[in-house]
Parts: sequence; C-alpha cells; structure tokens
Amino acid sequence: MSKREMSVAGSFYPKSCEEVEGYIERFNKILSDHSIEIEPKKVKALIVPHAGYIYSGFTANMAYRSVDISDKKRVVVIGPSHRVYLEGVSVSLFEAYETPCGDVLIDKEYAKKIYDEYPFATFIKDAHAEHSTETQFPFIKHYFDGLKAVEMVYGKLDFKLLSFVVEEILKDEQNLLVISTDLSHFYTLDQAKQLDNICLNAIIKEDMDLFDKGCEACGIIGVKALVSVARKMGLKAKLLDYRTSFDVTRDDKSVVGYVSFLFE
Repeated sequence: MSKREMSVAGSFYPKSCEEVEGYIERFNKILSDHSIEIEPKKVKALIVPHAGYIYSGFTANMAYRSVDISDKKRVVVIGPSHRVYLEGVSVSLFEAYETPCGDVLIDKEYAKKIYDEYPFATFIKDAHAEHSTETQFPFIKHYFDGLKAVEMVYGKLDFKLLSFVVEEILKDEQNLLVISTDLSHFYTLDQAKQLDNICLNAIIKEDMDLFDKGCEACGIIGVKALVSVARKMGLKAKLLDYRTSFDVTRDDKSVVGYVSFLFE
C-alpha cells in the first residue's frame, strides 16, 4: 500500500498518539471549563488553521468537534503549498495517510476522478510533504475515524479555477470540505488584528471585493474559492474561534493570526 508518511510529526504536532490525544483532551477541557457547549451539526465545509497545535490546535479543534459526520463518506482537505512550487493543484494519489493514531484511508477513486476531470490537476509527490494539510489529519483520525480522505495541495492557481472543484465537492452531500489557512504573519498585535478583521468580515459577509482590501492569508486562494461558492449555493459562514500567537507567546511584536469557521 502506498502511504503518505508523516513529515511534520514531532514539530507541528506530537509523534505519539497518546500526546495527540492529550492535546485534544486539553482543548476540550478548556471548552468544558468555560461552559462552552458544542453540539455537532450537519456542516458542508470548515476553514481551519494549520500552525503548531500549541498555537492553533484549540482553534482547529473547535471546528472538528462541531461536525456531525453521520451523513458523510469522505473529507476533502485543501491547503496551500509552503515548500514546493507548483502550478495548479496536486491531488494525492496515495492509498493511505499516516497519523500517530493510525492510518486514514484515501478515497483514491474520488481523488482520481478529480485528477482526471480538471486540466490544472496533477500529482506531485513531494508537494504532499505539506504541513497545511498534514496538521489536519490527526484531528480527522480522532473525530472522523472511518471516513476516507482526499488531500489536495495547491500552488499558483486562480481561485476561480479552484472554485470549480470546490463546487463539485460541495454539491455531494457525502463530502465534508476542509480549507486550511492561517491569517496575517509577523505583524504587531494591533496590526494583525486590523488585517485579520478584514478577512473575517470578508468571509462572514461573503464579500469577495473585501478580500482585496488588506486580507492576508497564506491559504487565501482556497478561502476565496470556498466563499465564492458558498455565496452561490446560499451557504452561511459561522465564526467559531479567532486568536493569535500572542495568546501563547505573549509577544505582541510579531504575531500570526488563526481562525476557524463552519459553513452550513
């Protein structure tokens, strides 16, 4: 079986299953301690961050915990490439995805369908050693165990092209779409909040013009593709959590922003 092996375990998240589960337990205990109740619901798509779990894991966990998967067959994860330059989108054609708590099977038939259908789709093996997507899979194994997955990593690509893929994914009720992005990088805390607020409002209002007025996000192509399709399909965004690295480091001179949304 061809397997997409872990590449950032031990840095972005722990190598051991026990430690991964420990993180998730702590995230959920924080919710419980603050009397925050999350009732899983039928969801079409998520926006989640992809930094180290110490920084953005709580924000991502809120999204994954919010999903009722009773009507789902697969989860499709789309994230930006940080290490490998590519044009278009690379669709993983591995058969399984390794996590510390066991493998997640890849829906190779569905992945091949996307690969065959879109001329900008390719498979570049090295592009999948990518943390924007990999950081999602321990959560997927924990919350969505039994679902198959599809992983897509994009590089230089017009969001309007990616939106064709996103629309096809969202039209299938058995799919859950996960769009991976962090927000602004390395501004002061005040500057980061100002820039991130533009992104949050653009998503909430589904205002495509607003994205171009100061929103900075490494996964903005995926976010814009999702929001443009959500607007077309009548889906609404719900903000779950927003925070910055300042909440952990207390360094207000150089921060990174993180957010999670659900679409229903």
